[in-house]
Amino acid sequence: DFATIDESHSPSKEYNWGYDPLNYNIPEGSYSTDPFRGEVRILEFKQMIKALKEAGIRVNMDVVYNHTYYTVNSNLNKLVPGYYYRQDCWGNFSNGSGCGNELATERSMVRKLIIDSVRYWAREYKIDGFRFDLMGLIDIPTINEIRMALNEIDTSIMMYGEGWTGGSSPLPDHLKSLKCNVRQLPGTGVFNDDLRDGLRGHVFHAGDPGFASGGPGREESVKFGIVGAGYHDQVDYQRVAYSKGPWAAEPAQSINYAEAHDNLTLWDKLQASCPGADEETLIAMHKLCGALVLTFQGIPFLHGGMEFLRTKYGDHNSYQSPDEVNWMDWERKYRYREVFEYYRGLIALRKAHPAFRMGTADEIRHHLRFLPTAPGLVAYMLRDHANGDPWETIVVIFNADSQERKVSLPGHDWVVVVDGHRAGSDMLRQFEGDIVSVPSRSALVLVDGASYRASYSC
Repeated sequence: DFATIDESHSPSKEYNWGYDPLNYNIPEGSYSTDPFRGEVRILEFKQMIKALKEAGIRVNMDVVYNHTYYTVNSNLNKLVPGYYYRQDCWGNFSNGSGCGNELATERSMVRKLIIDSVRYWAREYKIDGFRFDLMGLIDIPTINEIRMALNEIDTSIMMYGEGWTGGSSPLPDHLKSLKCNVRQLPGTGVFNDDLRDGLRGHVFHAGDPGFASGGPGREESVKFGIVGAGYHDQVDYQRVAYSKGPWAAEPAQSINYAEAHDNLTLWDKLQASCPGADEETLIAMHKLCGALVLTFQGIPFLHGGMEFLRTKYGDHNSYQSPDEVNWMDWERKYRYREVFEYYRGLIALRKAHPAFRMGTADEIRHHLRFLPTAPGLVAYMLRDHANGDPWETIVVIFNADSQERKVSLPGHDWVVVVDGHRAGSDMLRQFEGDIVSVPSRSALVLVDGASYRASYSC
């Protein structure tokens, strides 16, 4: 339930994403047909969830248990003054959220409030997953107890969040649910910002290019994402963007993404970091990012509309921006149909082939080997029917260079299933030889011919 939206105005001119929580256990009324009757928002929310599930769509909810909109005048502070919020050494409310306060999640009744709330949403509304805003402000024991509570309901319920804070906090670092502590959070994932900025450039410097836009020295950050943020002997961790070592115990703890609701969309970022580039070049870079994210080990994350080059017209913080900025421009789906089909083909490839979805870091270390490449290229091989895949050997190559480049292959008989224009599991063409040319700003996925033909003869 949002604090800054006046639900009595319909339609309301105010807009907010909802990072201004007032009440945790009730849907926001401005989305309902009648905000004055509490049962209406509850019923309509449940009807929405039911309809989405009937369409085969699981529903994850973004939850903000790190702070509330009000502090001194919040319901929690009125109930037990000073208990629910952290204070600094001078007795002032601490502001690790950047929003004026932070909940003292390590205190028993605050922890119980959060666990009970998450359990309520999962049981009553059948929510399938929870994305925790600024999860670094929530202590590790609380996150783990939430995980255990959800496991009692349904072990398939997802938990993931932002493994960072919005400012300094009196909660000691070793107790924070930070990215660097995720090994202590079994069953919980974090957003891989090392990978994000490796792909597209620094998130707070619009003009900074990433690997896909020709930025130099980003290859190891890309390789870090490919292996799911775990340990791999062929990754030089000292050259990874931020984390100078592996942090994920298992690949499912790495949420791989190039774009989310915060900051510039990928399309806007590419335009800002590549001034003067024509649309064809920008589209090639965008598709390269999509191919990267959707072939990495771990959990791929796509921002809605990314598949048709979503733009917010350069707005990097649109939490209060109008519909004209935040809405889905469906005309772009038709205008950029080729990009949409490319993303759909990549998703189909990933779903059909478990080699791209290995479940353990040990499997990745055994089956995934990087191939020698020059700067601006990254290539790897998935070998020995990885994760039970019908394809014995898969080679994936990313060329971010502005020129066509050649890469040596471990064999001579190949079938191409992904190139810079089309993607999927079907053969695009056959290739014979141990050196392949990869066009500029494109991905290439090849399968050994023998196992490809065998998989289609069964």
